[in-house]
Amino acid sequence: MLKGIDPLLTPDLLKVLAEMGHGDEIVIADANFTAKTLAEGPHGPKPLIHLPGAGVERVSQAVLSLLPLDAAVDQPVAFMKVCDTPEGYLSALQRRMLAQLAAAGHAQPGQCKATERFAFYDRVRRAQAIVLTGELQPYGNFLFKKGVIGEVLAP
Repeated sequence: MLKGIDPLLTPDLLKVLAEMGHGDEIVIADANFTAKTLAEGPHGPKPLIHLPGAGVERVSQAVLSLLPLDAAVDQPVAFMKVCDTPEGYLSALQRRMLAQLAAAGHAQPGQCKATERFAFYDRVRRAQAIVLTGELQPYGNFLFKKGVIGEVLAP
Protein backbone atom coordinates (compact mmCIF):
# COMPACT_ATOMS: atom_id res chain seq x y z
CA MET A 1 0.00 0.00 0.00
CA LEU A 2 1.27 3.44 -0.87
CA LYS A 3 0.29 6.72 0.70
CA GLY A 4 -1.73 9.08 -1.47
CA ILE A 5 -2.48 6.54 -4.21
CA ASP A 6 -6.02 5.31 -4.77
CA PRO A 7 -6.19 1.75 -3.34
CA LEU A 8 -8.12 0.61 -6.44
CA LEU A 9 -4.91 0.99 -8.46
CA THR A 10 -3.29 -2.45 -8.31
CA PRO A 11 0.47 -2.97 -8.67
CA ASP A 12 -0.06 -4.24 -12.24
CA LEU A 13 -2.12 -1.19 -13.16
CA LEU A 14 0.38 1.18 -11.53
CA LYS A 15 3.17 -0.44 -13.57
CA VAL A 16 1.21 0.07 -16.81
CA LEU A 17 0.48 3.71 -15.97
CA ALA A 18 4.11 4.38 -15.04
CA GLU A 19 5.39 2.84 -18.29
CA MET A 20 3.00 4.78 -20.54
CA GLY A 21 4.47 7.70 -22.46
CA HIS A 22 2.99 10.82 -24.03
CA GLY A 23 0.34 9.82 -26.57
CA ASP A 24 -0.06 6.25 -25.32
CA GLU A 25 -3.61 5.13 -24.66
CA ILE A 26 -5.34 2.99 -22.05
CA VAL A 27 -8.84 1.49 -22.22
CA ILE A 28 -11.29 1.29 -19.32
CA ALA A 29 -13.93 -1.21 -20.42
CA ASP A 30 -17.24 -2.63 -19.26
CA ALA A 31 -17.72 -6.30 -18.36
CA ASN A 32 -19.16 -7.08 -21.82
CA PHE A 33 -16.08 -5.86 -23.71
CA THR A 34 -14.12 -8.27 -25.93
CA ALA A 35 -11.01 -7.60 -23.87
CA LYS A 36 -9.24 -10.97 -24.10
CA THR A 37 -9.45 -11.11 -27.89
CA LEU A 38 -8.26 -7.54 -28.31
CA ALA A 39 -5.51 -7.93 -25.70
CA GLU A 40 -4.10 -10.94 -27.56
CA GLY A 41 -4.54 -9.38 -31.02
CA PRO A 42 -2.13 -9.20 -33.96
CA HIS A 43 -0.21 -6.28 -32.44
CA GLY A 44 1.05 -8.58 -29.70
CA PRO A 45 -0.21 -9.24 -26.21
CA LYS A 46 -1.00 -6.27 -24.02
CA PRO A 47 -1.74 -6.19 -20.31
CA LEU A 48 -5.31 -7.11 -19.44
CA ILE A 49 -6.09 -6.00 -15.91
CA HIS A 50 -9.26 -7.27 -14.22
CA LEU A 51 -11.06 -5.05 -11.69
CA PRO A 52 -14.40 -6.87 -11.42
CA GLY A 53 -15.42 -5.16 -8.18
CA ALA A 54 -15.55 -1.66 -9.64
CA GLY A 55 -17.38 0.14 -12.43
CA VAL A 56 -16.08 2.32 -15.25
CA GLU A 57 -16.72 5.60 -13.43
CA ARG A 58 -14.80 4.57 -10.31
CA VAL A 59 -11.90 3.02 -12.22
CA SER A 60 -11.64 6.07 -14.48
CA GLN A 61 -11.56 8.33 -11.44
CA ALA A 62 -8.70 6.28 -9.94
CA VAL A 63 -6.70 6.12 -13.19
CA LEU A 64 -7.13 9.82 -13.92
CA SER A 65 -5.94 10.69 -10.42
CA LEU A 66 -2.46 9.83 -11.76
CA LEU A 67 -2.75 10.00 -15.55
CA PRO A 68 -2.81 13.43 -17.21
CA LEU A 69 -4.78 13.65 -20.45
CA ASP A 70 -3.09 14.85 -23.62
CA ALA A 71 -3.56 18.61 -24.00
CA ALA A 72 -1.86 18.54 -27.41
CA VAL A 73 -4.83 16.85 -29.13
CA ASP A 74 -8.40 18.03 -29.59
CA GLN A 75 -9.99 14.85 -28.23
CA PRO A 76 -7.92 12.95 -25.65
CA VAL A 77 -10.96 10.86 -24.68
CA ALA A 78 -12.85 8.44 -26.91
CA PHE A 79 -15.82 6.28 -26.01
CA MET A 80 -17.77 3.63 -27.88
CA LYS A 81 -20.86 4.96 -29.65
CA VAL A 82 -24.02 3.03 -28.84
CA CYS A 83 -24.95 1.08 -31.99
CA ASP A 84 -28.16 1.86 -33.87
CA THR A 85 -28.77 5.18 -32.13
CA PRO A 86 -29.05 8.68 -33.57
CA GLU A 87 -25.98 10.91 -33.76
CA GLY A 88 -25.36 12.54 -30.40
CA TYR A 89 -27.10 9.85 -28.34
CA LEU A 90 -25.41 9.14 -25.01
CA SER A 91 -26.23 6.37 -22.54
CA ALA A 92 -26.79 7.30 -18.90
CA LEU A 93 -23.28 6.05 -18.06
CA GLN A 94 -21.73 8.08 -20.88
CA ARG A 95 -23.54 11.23 -19.71
CA ARG A 96 -22.30 10.66 -16.14
CA MET A 97 -18.75 10.02 -17.34
CA LEU A 98 -18.65 13.18 -19.44
CA ALA A 99 -19.97 15.17 -16.48
CA GLN A 100 -17.40 13.53 -14.16
CA LEU A 101 -14.54 14.32 -16.56
CA ALA A 102 -15.65 17.95 -16.85
CA ALA A 103 -16.24 18.42 -13.11
CA ALA A 104 -12.78 17.06 -12.29
CA GLY A 105 -11.19 19.33 -14.91
CA HIS A 106 -9.91 16.44 -17.03
CA ALA A 107 -11.81 17.08 -20.28
CA GLN A 108 -14.84 19.00 -21.48
CA PRO A 109 -17.54 17.12 -23.44
CA GLY A 110 -16.21 18.52 -26.74
CA GLN A 111 -12.88 16.83 -26.02
CA CYS A 112 -14.57 13.43 -25.76
CA LYS A 113 -15.35 11.69 -29.03
CA ALA A 114 -18.05 9.07 -29.62
CA THR A 115 -16.39 6.46 -31.81
CA GLU A 116 -18.12 3.82 -33.93
CA ARG A 117 -17.75 0.33 -32.42
CA PHE A 118 -15.30 -1.17 -34.94
CA ALA A 119 -13.25 2.05 -35.17
CA PHE A 120 -13.05 1.95 -31.36
CA TYR A 121 -11.77 -1.65 -31.54
CA ASP A 122 -9.06 -0.49 -33.99
CA ARG A 123 -7.86 2.09 -31.47
CA VAL A 124 -7.95 -0.49 -28.68
CA ARG A 125 -5.63 -2.74 -30.70
CA ARG A 126 -2.99 0.02 -30.49
CA ALA A 127 -3.59 0.82 -26.79
CA GLN A 128 -1.05 -0.02 -24.11
CA ALA A 129 -3.47 -1.91 -21.87
CA ILE A 130 -7.09 -2.79 -21.21
CA VAL A 131 -8.69 -2.52 -17.78
CA LEU A 132 -11.76 -4.77 -17.64
CA THR A 133 -14.19 -3.59 -14.97
CA GLY A 134 -17.33 -5.13 -13.53
CA GLU A 135 -19.47 -2.46 -15.21
CA LEU A 136 -22.72 -4.00 -16.49
CA GLN A 137 -23.87 -1.02 -18.59
CA PRO A 138 -23.17 -1.91 -22.24
CA TYR A 139 -21.07 0.54 -24.29
CA GLY A 140 -19.32 1.68 -21.13
CA ASN A 141 -15.92 1.70 -22.84
CA PHE A 142 -13.55 4.67 -22.65
CA LEU A 143 -10.09 5.28 -24.04
CA PHE A 144 -7.75 7.86 -22.51
CA LYS A 145 -4.69 9.35 -24.27
CA LYS A 146 -1.86 10.19 -21.88
CA GLY A 147 -0.42 13.68 -21.80
CA VAL A 148 2.78 14.98 -20.25
CA ILE A 149 3.76 15.67 -16.69
CA GLY A 150 6.13 18.52 -16.13
CA GLU A 151 6.77 22.16 -16.37
CA VAL A 152 5.22 24.05 -19.26
CA LEU A 153 7.92 26.02 -21.05
CA ALA A 154 7.30 29.73 -21.51
CA PRO A 155 7.76 31.12 -25.05
